[in-house]
Amino acid sequence: MGLEKVMTLEALLTALEKLRQESLRVVFTNGCFDLLHPGHVRLLVEARALGDRLVVGLNDDESIRLLKGPKRPILQADQRAMLLAHLECVDFVVLFSEPTPFRLIQAVRPDVLIKGADWGEGTIVGENFVEGYGGKVVRLPLVPGLSTSSLVEKIRAL
Repeated sequence: MGLEKVMTLEALLTALEKLRQESLRVVFTNGCFDLLHPGHVRLLVEARALGDRLVVGLNDDESIRLLKGPKRPILQADQRAMLLAHLECVDFVVLFSEPTPFRLIQAVRPDVLIKGADWGEGTIVGENFVEGYGGKVVRLPLVPGLSTSSLVEKIRAL
């Protein structure tokens, strides 16, 4: 159980088509999830509670290097995908290689788009697109002091 949740975009879209026929609400979030920590898990659990199925868009390794620098990611894409897929609250994991998840959001057309509260209004990729067809954008609170970058800094300081 778990790894079947990691799929190509094509397989995901086929699965979502069946879910929409059942009028199930699809929630989408994305991120690097380089070192999975309690802040990530809380966000994912809260995101899943806002709909019937949770899709996680996962940055591939190259897109993380472009965003975070040459020393990242810590864990490779297949390892990060496996960790996410084994969380009960996550229904689907799909990797993307673009700098932003906009094309993925356009393809998925989620009912609810989730990001952390550190993203200000008007700064969330896909926000206008999702709201344009009647979808909802939700910013969830973060766990103070918990981020992958802060964990990496702590580890490097040891």
